[in-house]
Amino acid sequence: MLIQILTLFPEMFAPFSSSIIKRAVEKGLVRIEVINFRDYAYDRHRTVDDTPYGGGPGMVLKPEPLYLAVEDLVEQRRDSNDQEAEETCIILTTPQGESFRQETAVELSRKKQLVFICGHYEGFDERIRALAHKEYSIGDFVLTGGELPAMVMVDAIVRLLPGVLGAAEAADNDSFAHGLLDYPQYTKPSVYRGMAVPEVLLSGHHARIRAWRREQSLLRTAQRRPDLLRKAELSPEDLEFLRKNGFHCPEMDEKIK
Repeated sequence: MLIQILTLFPEMFAPFSSSIIKRAVEKGLVRIEVINFRDYAYDRHRTVDDTPYGGGPGMVLKPEPLYLAVEDLVEQRRDSNDQEAEETCIILTTPQGESFRQETAVELSRKKQLVFICGHYEGFDERIRALAHKEYSIGDFVLTGGELPAMVMVDAIVRLLPGVLGAAEAADNDSFAHGLLDYPQYTKPSVYRGMAVPEVLLSGHHARIRAWRREQSLLRTAQRRPDLLRKAELSPEDLEFLRKNGFHCPEMDEKIK
């Protein structure tokens, strides 16, 4: 996979030089290029922003540098005779975009090339939207720029690529992977400050452990994020377990119907 990030602040992406992302790059599982789109500003002062038409505070990103940058990146892929060039997905990070979710990360992890456009300043010229295939937000709050959302999305996507995580099933067990929150995890010691690891996890009985983990995942989701139950794949046994434990929410009623 090739991930290219258009930003005015390349230095913000230093976290990519450590941990899982770094190892994925070293293994050749992903190539990440951070590009300063100021390099595509063609005037003497390399201007990337200007005052908004109609007045108002702040500065607005100009369309020209970003159009030239995106067109150059796409053209480079075509010039390389890459048969997968059509799988390029251009993403605009903006609080006005649709919510970025786990299923979004899964979908994007199947692409061959992702191009992220990081907004900044007061906003961006509306015509820049025409460049993007998708617009995503990581939450209902406003940040200084699109760099942090881009980092969050890239991290969520890259860890799903085959071979990135140590255990093949690691990503499959994450919270949200199947529409539910993850079950509780424990490690040594078995007792710490009076808090003991549940006996079932020490039993060595794999079927019982799987059942316990599923039940705990259901309970945790019902307690903390009942809204997720609407989309989760729940069996009749799951629903019965939740009912027996006192959880009767609209999301469950819809599943029963």
